Amino acid sequence: MSDHQHLIGLLLGTEEDWPTAFEAIVRRLGTVHDGTGAAHQYDVERITVEPFDLCAKPRYDLVIDRLAYWYYHPREWLKKAALMDDVYLLNSPFTFQSMEKHAAYCAMLRLGLRVPDTVLVPYKNPPEHAKYAYTAEKYNRPFDLAAIAERLGYPLFMKPYDGGAWVGVTMIRNPEELQRAYDASGQRLMHLQKAVAGYDVFARSLSIGAETMVMNFDPDQPMHGRYSVSHGFLDAATGEETVTIGKLVNAFFRWEFNSCETLIRDGVVYPIDYANACPDIALTSLHYYFPWAIKALIRWSVFCTATGRRPRLDLETRRFFDIADRADLSYGEKLQAYRGLANEYFQTEAYSDFCASRLPHLDEVMLDWVRGPDFDRLLVDTVRSTFPPHEHDHFIAHYRGLLEMWKRDEENRLNR
Repeated sequence: MSDHQHLIGLLLGTEEDWPTAFEAIVRRLGTVHDGTGAAHQYDVERITVEPFDLCAKPRYDLVIDRLAYWYYHPREWLKKAALMDDVYLLNSPFTFQSMEKHAAYCAMLRLGLRVPDTVLVPYKNPPEHAKYAYTAEKYNRPFDLAAIAERLGYPLFMKPYDGGAWVGVTMIRNPEELQRAYDASGQRLMHLQKAVAGYDVFARSLSIGAETMVMNFDPDQPMHGRYSVSHGFLDAATGEETVTIGKLVNAFFRWEFNSCETLIRDGVVYPIDYANACPDIALTSLHYYFPWAIKALIRWSVFCTATGRRPRLDLETRRFFDIADRADLSYGEKLQAYRGLANEYFQTEAYSDFCASRLPHLDEVMLDWVRGPDFDRLLVDTVRSTFPPHEHDHFIAHYRGLLEMWKRDEENRLNR
């Protein structure tokens, strides 16, 4: 059997923590044998931004993109690599450009998910376009912003239709706050969305390929305190529904590296945000869950390249809509059917078998690295680059403690 050399490309912005961890573990991974007995070796390279010939062949088998959601030159390179070269991409540069949060809301409402009532309102300030004045005078209808808010009911949120990282998100409690937020929105196109007041749990689901980790999240906390280390904060049925919603969103849009935010109140799961082209996987955010995220990225990258999984750029929305349109199915039955389509897309069973048979050593590789000096150096450097000097000692101890907890739990899990 022939050997295969695979190069994974990282298209990065300002991040250093997880790319360093990813590179370290991939280079410690060793040879991976597929089901035919062929051997696969891996290396990683950080991609540079430079002029590119549309007919030049990329050297990468798979690219993890963390840059193109705001930097258009590499976005166009990704499109070329997808259309001409079949490079496997995390994520699709096509659906993340066109299917922003607004389109994602529309699609999931169409599928019957319990997205809170949402209204798109016109710009506060007009776009800078020569034709705007004529068009607005002839066709723009006046509207009563306060009346829309009254119909939705306070409290509500105003947030950009395509936003991310909580930029421009404002909680609105009364007409005065509504007007101030709208006045400040300028030329940003905004949603008004009814708040799920009095929710019991805010869950954030990070999905990487066929895997999803649901974490207890508190958006009101500072960055280092948003993710709680709690394993039983959802009952089994609610946890399954939350995972299914994340997998459904990702399979529908062909997203393989995404996060989904859901609110749970009285046992009802409300998805509120699930189009995140660059989900947070920082060490200082995920802490305890950071090793899982790195392993999941490696597992999915190796599975896709070693098995020859083909990138899927086409959307099969009709398969999902056919389920949504069936009046004879309950909400739960529709979710079950959606989960089936998602498992089919992600090859969930084949992926699980591959990880168990071809990558069983990855857990020990990660644990050994986290125990060692290189990881501790990364932790210290990340804290020093993230927090002010007077907080360094406190947060180095804080994150060391959380990762010590992970090491103990991981050792116990592997020794069972």
